[in-house]
Amino acid sequence: GVVEACLLHMLKRRAAGFLRSDKVAALFTKVGKTCAIAGDVCKKVQELQQQVESRKNQPNGQEPLKRQGSTTSKTPVLTPQAIKHIWVRTALIEKVLDKILQYIVDNCSKYYEKEALLADPVCGPILASLLVGPCALEYTKLKTADHYWTDPSADELVQRHRIHGAHGRQDSPSKRPALGIRKRHSSGSTSEDRFAASAREYVESLHQNSRTHLLYGKNNVLVQPKDDLEAIPGYLSLHQSADSLTLKWTPNQLMNGTLGDSE
Repeated sequence: GVVEACLLHMLKRRAAGFLRSDKVAALFTKVGKTCAIAGDVCKKVQELQQQVESRKNQPNGQEPLKRQGSTTSKTPVLTPQAIKHIWVRTALIEKVLDKILQYIVDNCSKYYEKEALLADPVCGPILASLLVGPCALEYTKLKTADHYWTDPSADELVQRHRIHGAHGRQDSPSKRPALGIRKRHSSGSTSEDRFAASAREYVESLHQNSRTHLLYGKNNVLVQPKDDLEAIPGYLSLHQSADSLTLKWTPNQLMNGTLGDSE
């Protein structure tokens, strides 16, 4: 959606098409006439759109018999959100969105007004460069708004690793130990160092979430659990989701994998 907003910013009427309601489709179609990569995306989008129409026309969502043995029948059903952004989405999955944007930036005078974002000598190339990273990913599974996975609490995840680690050590002692509360007897041990590294990476991953953004983080923040106990240093982080702010704190000992026998 953000990429489409950039593509539509001050797009020339001639490039958008006078009678076409889908301006992004009109832009991709026009660019595809002179850019072979964009032309391939146009063909694939047209195939996807035909598959969507054929599914709508089939009773109970069944595919035609002649297509059940083909590779197109394995194409997953597109959600309304995916259909809405099908042009940018297809180019992204095919890993060519950055190349198409770069081509549009290089030939921006054909499609955009002088004040457009993509016509800007700085912002245009930057946008194309920013899309190189997303286009390098393999989108084998795409998340939708109704399929977000929820994070268990840190305590639950640690408990799971304790249980899993206990069974794993019985079956195969050579396996890398899972995160658990155990005492390190020697800081120079290679296995202990590996354990500490894996524990640190694991606990740090608790602060990463597909639905939230890390706004602030600070280490060595002291927390006193009880009046008669000493304050414990830990890692404090502030996260923002769509409807709330969440404050998290993790003891440094747990982050370093050296919690010892303490609770």
